[in-house]
Amino acid sequence: MAAYQVKVKWGKEMYPDIELNTGEPPMVFKAQLFALTGVQPHRQKIMLKGATLKDNTWDGMKIKDGVMVLMMGSKEEDVPVEPTEKPSFIEDMTEAERNTALELPVGIKNLGNTCYLNAVIQCLKTVPELHSAVIDFKPKRPGTEGESSGTPSSMLTLEVDSGSLLTLAIQDCYRTMDSGKTAVPVVLVNLFRSTFPRFAEQGEQGMYMQQDASECWTELMRLLMQEVPAKDASKTSKSFASSLIDQYFSGEYSCEWKCVESEEEEVTHTTDKFQQLLCHISQDVKYLHTGLVAKMQEQITKRSALLDRDAVYTKKSKISRLPAYLAVEMVRFFYKEKEAVNAKILKDVKFPMVLDVFDLCTPELQKKLSPIRGKYKDMEERQIEEERALRRGKPISKEEKPKTKSLPFWFEDDYGSNNSGFYQLQAVLTHQGRSSSSGHYVGWVRWRGNEWLKCDDDDVTPVLEEDILKLSGGGDWHCAYILLYGPRILEVVEEDEKKSAGEEKAKEETKMETE
Repeated sequence: MAAYQVKVKWGKEMYPDIELNTGEPPMVFKAQLFALTGVQPHRQKIMLKGATLKDNTWDGMKIKDGVMVLMMGSKEEDVPVEPTEKPSFIEDMTEAERNTALELPVGIKNLGNTCYLNAVIQCLKTVPELHSAVIDFKPKRPGTEGESSGTPSSMLTLEVDSGSLLTLAIQDCYRTMDSGKTAVPVVLVNLFRSTFPRFAEQGEQGMYMQQDASECWTELMRLLMQEVPAKDASKTSKSFASSLIDQYFSGEYSCEWKCVESEEEEVTHTTDKFQQLLCHISQDVKYLHTGLVAKMQEQITKRSALLDRDAVYTKKSKISRLPAYLAVEMVRFFYKEKEAVNAKILKDVKFPMVLDVFDLCTPELQKKLSPIRGKYKDMEERQIEEERALRRGKPISKEEKPKTKSLPFWFEDDYGSNNSGFYQLQAVLTHQGRSSSSGHYVGWVRWRGNEWLKCDDDDVTPVLEEDILKLSGGGDWHCAYILLYGPRILEVVEEDEKKSAGEEKAKEETKMETE
């Protein structure tokens, strides 16, 4: 198994010095050619001296440096489309075809214990800023840092790194789903396993094993942090302007450390970044908020310079920066040495549709959050009045409703932050089973308003909001493992907002005159 430099001929195009590594699956090479030519792997036919390359083996391919490889295949948009449509009947349609006909989103094919990856991809797809960035993604130029190439993929002539290839595979998956077709992520799965070899573990029968969705989530977020650039970085706090993931998913703790074993040692302060909040499940934790609060104070053993030994410290944390999207992991798994498995805590822990984390924040951040929070009460009162009118059988007409507009959910000087402390649940990743390395993972995503979808691989079905609240645990049914909260959008009455803005301007002018 070795790496070679080969030439690839595709129609009139010639690509010299393409790296081919026989230590990786052929699908990785096909993914490279997809990045170069735009021809999807399933449309590629790779030939070398009369032998055709298979998807899973290099057998029969006599490869050496400088050899000419022939690729046949066309881009999907180049394929002629039959001008006439044949009538279709619901009862004759596949699940994916029915979803398209009924305007339901589609899912992702399970390629053998890949539900953990499918569920993560489905949940992350609900973040519009990330979805758009992945769709628009172009590989970085070789030798550049954090700069995306404006050159079309068909013009790239040098190697594309594994991170960019994997991001392109996610892009292809999203584009396929956006077109109404079920994604068959052969390239994505192969690249994911080759990029992160621990997810390529195989059982005794040679089948790929089930993996932990939380670990998959973490690895994909790290990858996308490196690959997807920030949006309007100049408007973002410098500490969070390195990437779009940093902007929208990273928060910050302000931490206080107090040595329990020494009164003389001074209290110290540090800051830590986070991309997930953790909810540790104990006997006393019945609600998500309780678990989050408990995690904000913990005891940690570390080296004490004053005592010149390890000592116990109390670490108190408060949030000093809130991201627009807040991922919360329900810590349901713990390692059992005897059985050598990650056993599961099935305890029922209730979670809300609307999460308020104001009391988890530092006093300084609370002061910044307060001005916008009061406006949510007016929005809630309008919503309650509309619901009452609907129950009375006299719904408020469109003409009677006041004109409203959405306010930004971020601070002016920190694009991608959260300026209220309020979040709305938009995706839940669940696990069914007794061990993280077995069972089944499913993504549940908010679709339109209060309508939700259950994304069980390629089987996508509508569900009710009350079905989502039943995912809190307590048995062998699907248990919430990762909760993804997005910004709760504030709708204000336009006239009220103009009046409020005028009052603020008058206050500022009065203040300036006084000074």
